[in-house]
Amino acid sequence: MQKRRLGRTDLSIAPLVLGGNVFGWTADEKTSFDLLDRFVGAGLNAIDTADAYSRWVPGHKGGESETIIGKWMKDRGNRDKVVVITKVGSDMGQGHKDLSAAYIEKAVDASLKRLQTEFIDLYLSHWPDPATPYEETLGAYEKLLAKGKIRYAGCSNLDAGQLRAALDVASLRSLPRYEVLQPEYNLYDRSSFDGPLRDLCVAEDIGVITYFSLAKGFLSGKYRSEADLGQSPRGGGVKDYLNARGMRILAALHAVSSRHSAKQAEVALAWVIARPGVTAPIASATKPEQMDSLIKAASLKLSAADMAELDKASD
Repeated sequence: MQKRRLGRTDLSIAPLVLGGNVFGWTADEKTSFDLLDRFVGAGLNAIDTADAYSRWVPGHKGGESETIIGKWMKDRGNRDKVVVITKVGSDMGQGHKDLSAAYIEKAVDASLKRLQTEFIDLYLSHWPDPATPYEETLGAYEKLLAKGKIRYAGCSNLDAGQLRAALDVASLRSLPRYEVLQPEYNLYDRSSFDGPLRDLCVAEDIGVITYFSLAKGFLSGKYRSEADLGQSPRGGGVKDYLNARGMRILAALHAVSSRHSAKQAEVALAWVIARPGVTAPIASATKPEQMDSLIKAASLKLSAADMAELDKASD
C-alpha cells in the first residue's frame, strides 16, 4: 500500500485512516480485534480515535475505544507498525470543552494508559476552546513533545480564521504548530473545507485527514428514504441528506461505481482521497465485509471524468 506523508511530519500513512469511534460501541472487543487485524493485514497503518469515544453510549464514560486499541496493540505486539491518532478537549465529565494546559497534562496520561503505549503519534485538539488561548494549549503540547509523550500535535474542527490564528501564535511565540487538521469533509459536506481552509492547509503544508467521509453512512447508498434510517444506530443523523441534492449525488455515485464494479462507499472515499489538499479520509467499519470494502477504496483510482461527474452532482 503506497503511503502518503502527513504534512510536514515524518509520519507516512496509507491513504485511508481507520475510524475507531465504533470500537466498544457498535463493534465489541472481539469484532474490533478482527477488524483491526484485517486493516493492518492489508497494509494500512493509521488508526484514529479520541478519549471521548464512546462517551455518548449509556453507561460509558469515554476511553472505551482507546482501551480496545491498546489491548489489541499489546496482544499483537505491533505498536511500531501503527500510527496512533487520538484527541483531547471534549467534555469528559468536566462539563465543557477544555484545552487548558492543566487538563491536557492529565488527559494525555489517561490516554497513554488506556492505549498501553509510551507515546501518541498524533495528538489533536478535538474542538476549539474559546476560554483557553492558543499560546497556552500549544505550550502544553511543547512540554508533551519534550517529554516524548506525543510526536506531533494537530487540531480538529477549526475554521480558516482559527487555524490561521493558531499558526500565527505558534510562529510568534516559537511554539510547536498544528501540523495536521481533521475537518468534516465528504462529497455532500464540502463547503467548510473547500475554499479558504483548504487553501491555507495547502499553503502551509498541513496534513489533512477528514472525518464523516461517508456523510455518516449516507454515501454508502443504503439510506434512500426515512424508512431506511432504522438500519443503523447512526441512521438518525442521515435524515438531513435525504433531499434532491443528496439523491443527485447518490445517482452519480451509482453511475461511477457501476463503471468500476465497485461499491458506492468505495467511490465516495476514493473521491476524497483524490481531492487536492487531502492526505486521507477516515472511515469506520463494524463488519468484515465493510472492512474489505474500505481496503479496496484505498487503492481505487478515479478518472478525471469520474471526478468531474461527482463534482457536478455535488454542486
